[in-house]
Amino acid sequence: MSLLHHHLIKTNLENIYPTQTSVGYAEVKNKRAEWESLDKKQRKTLVNAHWFPAIIGPKGNYYIVDHHHLGFALLEEGHKEVYLTILKDLSMVSDIQTFWRVMEFSQWVYPYDNQGKRIDFNSLPKKIEDLSDDPYRSLAGLARNAGAYAKSDTPFTEFMWADYFRPLIKKKVIQNSLEQAIDQAVEYARKSEASYLPGWHGKHL
Repeated sequence: MSLLHHHLIKTNLENIYPTQTSVGYAEVKNKRAEWESLDKKQRKTLVNAHWFPAIIGPKGNYYIVDHHHLGFALLEEGHKEVYLTILKDLSMVSDIQTFWRVMEFSQWVYPYDNQGKRIDFNSLPKKIEDLSDDPYRSLAGLARNAGAYAKSDTPFTEFMWADYFRPLIKKKVIQNSLEQAIDQAVEYARKSEASYLPGWHGKHL
């Protein structure tokens, strides 16, 4: 995601609005484990290096458009202060529905629930800790790490892959045998039916 400028703001994660409804709790768990393995200095370095891209919305509220998993993990670990880098100031847009339409046009919001179904903008969570779990979002991220597809700058790539895997792999498999689910996801990701998705390469790495 390209940054327009490096205008940094330090703020509390509890005051930040998410722009999606869910995260993959398995990925959050991995980020928590990474955090717990770091000493105090390393934790400070991690926070200073991970700026949360954000939009200033109506009433001066901050809406993050990435790093939801990290934000959730940090809150779970009791760390709350992070840096935001402002992509766009839309505080002059007083009507919230107009704001959300601009956000969607710019691909800065993902108004779908943890089953891949479209929702009203009013139903988006108001706090990061209210993000629900989408096991398929976890699967998509873990499958990418296993070489299923390449990392892409396309917004919400992992959610697109999650929706691709959703009808193909049973949730019970993800819950009971995550490694098996990842193997299945890698195989499905190589099929030509997935070639429309960002990051598709259709080959063994």
